[in-house]
Amino acid sequence: MNFHIIETTRLILKGLYPEDMKYIFDHLTKSSIKEILGHRSDEEYLKEEYKHLNGYSSYNRSFQLFLLTEKESGRIIGRCGIHNWNIDSERAEIGYVMHEESFRKKGLMSEALTAIIEHGFEYLKLNRIDAIVGVGNVASIRLLEKNNFKKEGVLKQQFKVDGKYEDAFVFARLFSEYNDEKRLKESHLHKG
Repeated sequence: MNFHIIETTRLILKGLYPEDMKYIFDHLTKSSIKEILGHRSDEEYLKEEYKHLNGYSSYNRSFQLFLLTEKESGRIIGRCGIHNWNIDSERAEIGYVMHEESFRKKGLMSEALTAIIEHGFEYLKLNRIDAIVGVGNVASIRLLEKNNFKKEGVLKQQFKVDGKYEDAFVFARLFSEYNDEKRLKESHLHKG
């Protein structure tokens, strides 16, 4: 098993595809799996095992999950990745979670998201990256806006949380916009 590694200033992102997850669950012990995937509890392990047993992907959908390892401590502090990846349509959703409060509000997720967006457009050849976020998730909305995602609309009653349905915003970033931003940055660097 070979991780797809992306390195940023403060993080090492270790990427896993569905076939990597299959290998991990088919060949390694529970304790090894928990260590590799950064599970902090049996509940997290069981949730991951459930996803594995019930199928991570379908005939035209896949994912690439990145484990966020903080360089200084060597700890897995969160996850960020591409899921609901429709290979035929060259689009995917981006998702992310920071496991521990102590690593939040330090710009680490923005650092990871920037790298995953670049990876999605440059390496996976995506045309569109979506993000679906609860309307009350202010921190996530700010993170997406900081990374040049544009709000496209509202999905009514998208999530069920604590027995109540909640709306969500749909954000997206297109390759053409990413490419225009990249060219603009490069032209400013050459002028400077």
